[in-house]
Amino acid sequence: MPISSIYTKTFTIPSSAIDENGHVNNVVYVQWMQDIAVEHYSSIGGVEAQGPDSTWVIRKHSIEYFLPAFEGEEVEVRTWVENLRKVRSLRMYEFVRKSDGKVLVKGETDWVFMDAKTGKLKAIPIEVEKVFR
Repeated sequence: MPISSIYTKTFTIPSSAIDENGHVNNVVYVQWMQDIAVEHYSSIGGVEAQGPDSTWVIRKHSIEYFLPAFEGEEVEVRTWVENLRKVRSLRMYEFVRKSDGKVLVKGETDWVFMDAKTGKLKAIPIEVEKVFR
């Protein structure tokens, strides 16, 4: 059960995302996942809540590819925070083709919260937890 609302963004696949096989390059999805996570977090006030001395770092990505996507297709990406634990956050993603509603890719990212100066893990402050709820 997600602890945050679902954040969505629709975009058209650019030619720069296409690989030699004629579909979206697999690693491009990783960039899109990070981009939408940052966009969502910024939109709910996360950057302000965490303060200048803290940062999020990716610990692990997991991605499952179901169908290819092609240049010019319209895709909706959905993301939400599934859970928060002491120093970690699990964020989920779905990429859906708008024309037929088919899920193209599902992914998740395990993020860890850190002290930006020391590089050590630190507990997620209540102010940051609140922006997700």
